[in-house]
Amino acid sequence: MARPSSTWTVLPHLPIERLEPNLWRVQGSLPDMALKRVMTLVRLDDGRVVVHSAIALDDASMAEVEAWGRPAVLLVPNAYHRLDAPAWVARYPDLEVRCPPGGWAKIAEVVRVDADYSGFDGGRALTVEVLDGIAGAEGVLTVRSPGGATLVFNDALFNMPHGAGLTGFIFRRLTQSTGGPRVSRLFRWFVVKDRRALAAHLERLAATPDLVRIIVSHHQTIVDRPAETLREVASTLG
Repeated sequence: MARPSSTWTVLPHLPIERLEPNLWRVQGSLPDMALKRVMTLVRLDDGRVVVHSAIALDDASMAEVEAWGRPAVLLVPNAYHRLDAPAWVARYPDLEVRCPPGGWAKIAEVVRVDADYSGFDGGRALTVEVLDGIAGAEGVLTVRSPGGATLVFNDALFNMPHGAGLTGFIFRRLTQSTGGPRVSRLFRWFVVKDRRALAAHLERLAATPDLVRIIVSHHQTIVDRPAETLREVASTLG
């Protein structure tokens, strides 16, 4: 696994997806891995941009981001999504860096952390909360846009298609990470402490008014029946 670095290292990534006037998404690569990662950008009403699960983008894409709004807050979603966090802080030294409380110690090994998710004020556009039942390891974002609400998860919710070869076998059979929306086997084993509490939180999130999509930090956005899908995932935790 690649080590986090303050050097701005651009790996292959897709063009920016402009999902809403205040919500952008970018899918990128990881070094020597088939796994894709996703960065979510949220523009607050005051013009600040919140960056979730940062990816170093090429110069043209970064110019688009900077023209859109000022990168002001970096959310490092857990201890395993730290790769480009130091590079973003080196490029934007005034960034406010936040993370879930359960990931603070490991994240602080590679990048300055200013606060956890509590007390964050995203105005009308963005709410950040910690998920129940996982000892503060991760959170979830609720983004409110003209087209409806979006939930942004990290590793608590996967939505990856089955793959081929040995890697596909590992993801499908061993980690049980692929085959549609799910909580992976690894997350259940090593992160979830109270399945019922997490399931109840997912049920509450499924009731988010005007929910139109769920962004996950690996692979595909959930746009088909997002509320019903989240309830179905919650039912597997009982």
